[in-house]
Amino acid sequence: MKKKPVSIRNIADELKISVTTVSFVLNGKAKEKHISKELTKKVLDYAKLINYRPNQIAQSLRTGKSKILVFMVEDISNNFFSKLARIFEDIAYEKGYKVIFCSNENDDEKSNELINLFKYRQVDGFIIVPSPGIKDTIESLVQDHIPVVLLDRFFEELDCNSVVIDNVQASFDATKHLVNNKFTNIGFITTASDQSQMKGRLSGYEKAVLEMGLKPNTLQIPFNEIIKGKGKDYIYNFLEQNKDLDAVFFSTNYLAQSGLEVFKEHNPKLVKELGIIAFDDNDMFKIYDPSITSVSQPLEEISAKLMDLMLPLLKKKDGHEINHKIMLKTELIIRESSLPK
Repeated sequence: MKKKPVSIRNIADELKISVTTVSFVLNGKAKEKHISKELTKKVLDYAKLINYRPNQIAQSLRTGKSKILVFMVEDISNNFFSKLARIFEDIAYEKGYKVIFCSNENDDEKSNELINLFKYRQVDGFIIVPSPGIKDTIESLVQDHIPVVLLDRFFEELDCNSVVIDNVQASFDATKHLVNNKFTNIGFITTASDQSQMKGRLSGYEKAVLEMGLKPNTLQIPFNEIIKGKGKDYIYNFLEQNKDLDAVFFSTNYLAQSGLEVFKEHNPKLVKELGIIAFDDNDMFKIYDPSITSVSQPLEEISAKLMDLMLPLLKKKDGHEINHKIMLKTELIIRESSLPK
């Protein structure tokens, strides 16, 4: 016969103390409730002896807290998101929270399905890189006083906590760096997107080339075509149709990787002839030949700001929240690929 799990009451009965006292000790509130060190040690030692494991579902129903956060990104395998997730996990753990990671693939149906699933499971809060059409879903979370902080991108018309970078300025500075290094025909390869982060990167590029008296030359690849693995075909055709380009600025690290593969497969000398910049750094960029200049986002600062916004939401009862939109600066890491040729 399967043994029944040990409960807090079993511990209380055995030690001849109250259930409340056992609960305070096991939940780390002994000092706060002025329970003696001797009694605290007695409870913890006995709980360890009998291999006590709390019923987390019952505990979350009783307290209304699961101590679990959801960290939903576009693609957790992407170098930028995976590094960010790892840093955030450590910060959350120090604050007593565990993190569930998931990818929405920038797909609205998957985003909504995952949000509804975790909402039903009563997670305490959400960090979300939103897909383009889930504004109403995010608004519903905010209205229901469910802690949510948007990451990387936001909805202009929605009052919601967010942590983003200044994409316009970052892209402007990167493009101007190329111009200052005597590149005059700079192609910009990006995704066809109305989302805030991609609009900002395109805007910064266009602002820089026009300000410097040059003409913009852009390739906008539909995101679903990238998902299907056709991004390299678009990049190859763009390069074939614009053989007078002397530099290329990739708006994401995965587009830069695809572009570097196209160079290697079709015209290896281009990688040393063109000026090249990638948005979002990647470990491989340091060791590539030539090493690749990149726009680097402040991962540690982003993670810290996410938790700074999340913690007050987790502690606050129902009521009006003052939402904060945090915008951080990036760093242009200059390497060999963008130096004058």
